[in-house]
Amino acid sequence: MPLKETWYGRYYEDFEIGDVYRSSLGRTITEADNVWMTLLTMNTNQSHFNEHYAETTPFGKPIVNSGVTLAVVLGMSVIDTSQKAFANLGWDRIKLPHPVLVGDTIYVESLVLAKRESKSRAYGGIVKVRTRGLNQEGATVLVYERSIFIYKRSAAQDKGYWPEPDVPIEELGG
Repeated sequence: MPLKETWYGRYYEDFEIGDVYRSSLGRTITEADNVWMTLLTMNTNQSHFNEHYAETTPFGKPIVNSGVTLAVVLGMSVIDTSQKAFANLGWDRIKLPHPVLVGDTIYVESLVLAKRESKSRAYGGIVKVRTRGLNQEGATVLVYERSIFIYKRSAAQDKGYWPEPDVPIEELGG
C-alpha cells in the first residue's frame, strides 16, 4: 500500500508575491483564553480581568489581552505561512486597530509581500508576509508584517524525522 504524504505547509518555492492565504478555520476567544494569558504574562491591567473596573472604560466590559490576539492570529497563520520555517526573522508594524472581546471569533489571512533566496543558506529563502486577524464582523483586530526563513523543497533539514514503525500498519489486525 503506497504511503500518501500529508500536505503540511508551504516550501519556499510555493510562495508567490501577491498570493493571499485565508485560514480554513475560525477560533472563538473564550474567557479562559483571556484569563490564562493575562495570568501567564503577569499583566496587571485590570481592563482584562476586573469586570467592575472594565465597566468604567470606553468598552464597558473586559477586553481580551492583546497577547492572546497576537498568539491566536500567529498560530492560525502557521499552516499557511511558516509550517516549513527554520526561523522567524522579524516582526514589523504590529497594529491593534479594533479590540477583541470574549466571544469574538477570529479569522486570519496573509498576503505574500516579498521573497528572496538566502545568501548564506542555500537550503531556503526569506518570505515576508502581512498577516491580519479579523473578527466575525470583518473588523481588522490585528495586522503585522513578518519575515520568515522557509526551507526549500530540496532541504534535508525537515525530512527523515518521522520514526520508522516496527510493524507496518497493514499487519496490525483488528
